[in-house]
Amino acid sequence: MNNSSLKKCEMLFDFYELAQSAGFLANGSGNTVAWFDMFYRPSKDLGGFCIMAGIQQFVEYIENLSFSEDEIEFLRQKGLSEDFLNYLASFKFECDVWAVPEGTPIFANEPVVKVRGPIIQAQLLETIILQSINHQSLIATKANRIVRAAQGREVIEFGARRAHGISSAMNGARSAYIGGCCATTNVGASQTFSIPLFGSMSHTWIQMFDSEYDAFCKFAETYPDDCILLIDTYDTMDKGLPNAIKAFNDVLVPMGKRPKGVRIDSGDLAYLSKKIRRVLNDAGFPDCNIYASNSLDEYIIRDMLQNGARIDSFLVGERLITSASNPVMAGVYKLSAIEKNGEIVPKIKISENVQKITTPCPKLLWRLFDSETGKAIADVISLEDEDLSKVNSYDLFDPDYTWKRKTVHNFVARRLLVPVYSGGKLVYSSPDTKAIRSYCSEQIDTLWEEVVRFEYPHNYYVDLTQRLWDKKQHLIDECLQNK
Repeated sequence: MNNSSLKKCEMLFDFYELAQSAGFLANGSGNTVAWFDMFYRPSKDLGGFCIMAGIQQFVEYIENLSFSEDEIEFLRQKGLSEDFLNYLASFKFECDVWAVPEGTPIFANEPVVKVRGPIIQAQLLETIILQSINHQSLIATKANRIVRAAQGREVIEFGARRAHGISSAMNGARSAYIGGCCATTNVGASQTFSIPLFGSMSHTWIQMFDSEYDAFCKFAETYPDDCILLIDTYDTMDKGLPNAIKAFNDVLVPMGKRPKGVRIDSGDLAYLSKKIRRVLNDAGFPDCNIYASNSLDEYIIRDMLQNGARIDSFLVGERLITSASNPVMAGVYKLSAIEKNGEIVPKIKISENVQKITTPCPKLLWRLFDSETGKAIADVISLEDEDLSKVNSYDLFDPDYTWKRKTVHNFVARRLLVPVYSGGKLVYSSPDTKAIRSYCSEQIDTLWEEVVRFEYPHNYYVDLTQRLWDKKQHLIDECLQNK
């Protein structure tokens, strides 16, 4: 497992988590075993699905979780009890954790992380799980949308300078690579996560020389095997492109080298790329790629390609690394059950907003794949003692509109939640980032085109088994009767 950019384990908790945990210890319920689910609520700006990411960073945090004397003293000053501070001083992680593997497409309202352990500990995991999974899944999802819009052309992550802090730049680059970007300009992320590194030049290089032509020649001499020239500093078509071609002919061709590309960062990129392509072809450089940057996202890229743009590679920065169209993933962490006298007691949250009603009980998450096409049919949330892998046919029904039903046959059911911790011991080995990226691409291919489209995606069903649905309805009725 790669080292995280987070060198020291900070106290990444909301204070109420510590205060409640201290309260649980004080009232004698600190060792009560609790079950929690992390899931996300739907957002139309995220499209029909998200890409799971962030497990590695969550694990690295837990592996380094301890409380120093200075941290204990800080919490003492905030009024926490000595018994609780003594507990933190000798903290030992004991929870069981399951999660959907990174790179997997996930859907709203299904458990993507499941925690079982003493309530005093399971409560403390809330912020780190949500921070890790929410941010990185958000960026991986945005990257995947941009990559799909590029229709097989390269997309390079170029967002470190606009990221919301160092960890967002580092982990955002990792997530973007998982989502399908081919490289990053972030040197630290490249080193830490073994992501291919990309670089060209900036306007500063050109401005440092007496002429644009001189700047191009010096760059070509310095980097003959990786020569990408930025041609829009002064005038793209009248100055930049002619000077680039002259530098190619005067420096690279005599060396037996070929230019790697030219980059444009302003103007009408689609229009300019078509003109640049014709000029480069006529000049004998049909193999010289055209790179484009400048506040790009999936919609701009899609529109440019529909307009016939001749761009080979896209450098995408601010709107990727901040997921500008939807900068928040609404992941939540909710109690689903406790264990009492050897029995599981389901817990449910009722809300005036029906979308916020939770699904009780410890659960499994299944994905049903059509045996002939390999395409995903639906996801099913079941009770832990239900095994859909041994079922020959299954009756899907809409959890909200239960009269909408469909019987499916000839499918393979796969459990999505895998063990990460067992009794506090790490049992999960994270694949390298390249393997996660390949896995992500494979799993996206299992979704129908109607599910992955940007506007009005087809509603992919996340079903509850009949037994789980019945338990949920029973608890809802019980809560309403006891109001």
